[in-house]
Amino acid sequence: SSGINAEYGGVGGLYKGLSAALVRQLLYTTTRVGIYTSLFDYFSGEDGSPPGFLTKAGCALTAGAIGSFVGTPAEISLIRMTADGGLPPEKRRNYKGVHNAFSRIAKEEGIATLWRGCGPTVSRAIVVNIAQLVTYSSAKEKLLGSGYFQDNIVCHFASSMISGFATTVASMPVDICKTRIQNMKVVDGVPEYKGAVDVFLKTVRSEGFFSLWKGFTPYYARIGPHTVLMFVFLEQLNKTYMKLFV
Repeated sequence: SSGINAEYGGVGGLYKGLSAALVRQLLYTTTRVGIYTSLFDYFSGEDGSPPGFLTKAGCALTAGAIGSFVGTPAEISLIRMTADGGLPPEKRRNYKGVHNAFSRIAKEEGIATLWRGCGPTVSRAIVVNIAQLVTYSSAKEKLLGSGYFQDNIVCHFASSMISGFATTVASMPVDICKTRIQNMKVVDGVPEYKGAVDVFLKTVRSEGFFSLWKGFTPYYARIGPHTVLMFVFLEQLNKTYMKLFV
């Protein structure tokens, strides 16, 4: 899609949907990370020992579900704005920005459309958060316990790279289903797909099982740096907060 967007709008086309992407990160990421961190601290032992794996998974599940619900309208706007470059001119939606997308979707298709595909989106968020947050916490604990790492940026970097890989493997199949549902057309009142399971089955039948991981390398190239930067900055901000306010 990057090539299509570059051809459609020049270099600026590569950043089509940037406003929606920023709003999505603001709503989704801050909500899920904030809730996970709060729940993680709440369930940690009085001696500072981390919660068990299942408890961490429950914290990540809760954080992901709530964050995803909050961020779904921005994600739908982002998907539609970036997909415009691949559509014929007469079928492009031509949203001017994320706020214009919100208002037009609500006015032309109903407010509920802003949460179309919310089920698959929440499911994907649950998978992503369990894979990303729990894997990071567990990898960090293992690395620190090995005696070869200290609680510093090197450990945070290594843990987040492991987390990014696990997240890519776990989330790509769900992400494909979610994206196709959110970007589908409804012709004469008949939607292109009946639901996430229908997308999954049609994709496997027509493109093969491993098509669910098509584009693994560029996906990981996006998720990896994002995960590294998110956790490195989060750790540094947490340390700064602890020094200044605790």
